[in-house]
Amino acid sequence: MTDTQNDARRIEAEIFERLSKVIDPELGRSITDLGMITSIVATGTGAGRFDVTVGVELTVKGCPLSQTITNQINGAVASYPSARLVPHIDVSSMSPDKLSNLVSSLKAERKQNPFTKPGVGTRIFAIASGKGGVGKSSVTANLAATFAALGYDVAAIDADIYGFSLPRLFGVHTRPTNLNGMLMPVTAWGVKLISIGMFAGSERAILWRGPRLQRSLEQFLSDVWWGTPDVLLLDLAPGTGDMAISVAQTLPNAQLIVVTTPQPSASDVAVRSGLVALQVPMTVRGVIENMSYFDHKGERLEIFGHGGGQRVSDQLSRSLHADVPLLAQLPLEPRIREIGESGRPAVLTADGALSDTGLARTFVSVARRLMS
Repeated sequence: MTDTQNDARRIEAEIFERLSKVIDPELGRSITDLGMITSIVATGTGAGRFDVTVGVELTVKGCPLSQTITNQINGAVASYPSARLVPHIDVSSMSPDKLSNLVSSLKAERKQNPFTKPGVGTRIFAIASGKGGVGKSSVTANLAATFAALGYDVAAIDADIYGFSLPRLFGVHTRPTNLNGMLMPVTAWGVKLISIGMFAGSERAILWRGPRLQRSLEQFLSDVWWGTPDVLLLDLAPGTGDMAISVAQTLPNAQLIVVTTPQPSASDVAVRSGLVALQVPMTVRGVIENMSYFDHKGERLEIFGHGGGQRVSDQLSRSLHADVPLLAQLPLEPRIREIGESGRPAVLTADGALSDTGLARTFVSVARRLMS
């Protein structure tokens, strides 16, 4: 074997090692482990130069993240210490048999709820409220976006089957990719999302009884490829109905965060959503008071009254014999609604960074406190 051939084999082996660090953004696995790299061929062209052709098989034809994967492969090859490499990426898609075998192996790891396996480090927070209209989904969306902007791997499940709203709040208009029966969550603003609204359409009413609600949560947990997120958020339906009980039974390691507004009519009902923890194995981590005040020329106007969040915190602390702190008091701001309804969490700028606002700083404080 000539020196050029020896150099080519060495380059091929070293590039394979670099590609082993490229992670598929949907599956969260190395593209070499997933069998997506089919060939690496280095060909000498003289004067110490090499053409490098990398064969890549995507999981599905027209994969929406194909350009992202290709760019990462180009970056891995370009990082090789020799400046005399000319990379070529040959992209195709997996055969049905190969894809079926890959999905079968991934599903084998998902035979049970992945978030209750021993050693899983995902922190799970279920966002609850006693009644609708208090901003529970907005809190969920902004908290998820804050975690993601802080560098955490974040997943969110819209468990409010009848009143799903996370797709709108994140500007999602696409369906999850279906890999032979295994779903890839849709990623928006750094958060991996799943919602029945991605399948049913935003205009359809959902008419399901309790057992089907339970099954929908189980499917969201076990039939969706989440990887190993640092944080999982669940946007629960208001009240203490079937889904709240299902979450407690399915995810006993979840921690409850209760959202309320200041007025007694909301805070009294919010207490009941927290008292679920007396009957099911859940910890109530804290209370968030939304629409606490309106800032008018430097003056705080308490349009909906005062003290609801603290009342909920005090009552739950007494009833549960544990500290249930008031985590935050969020302002009533038209801008928050306008940005949220445009499909971007209000804590983020248009380029996805945390905004320099009091709202963003409050959510950062809550996120860090929850992860402490």
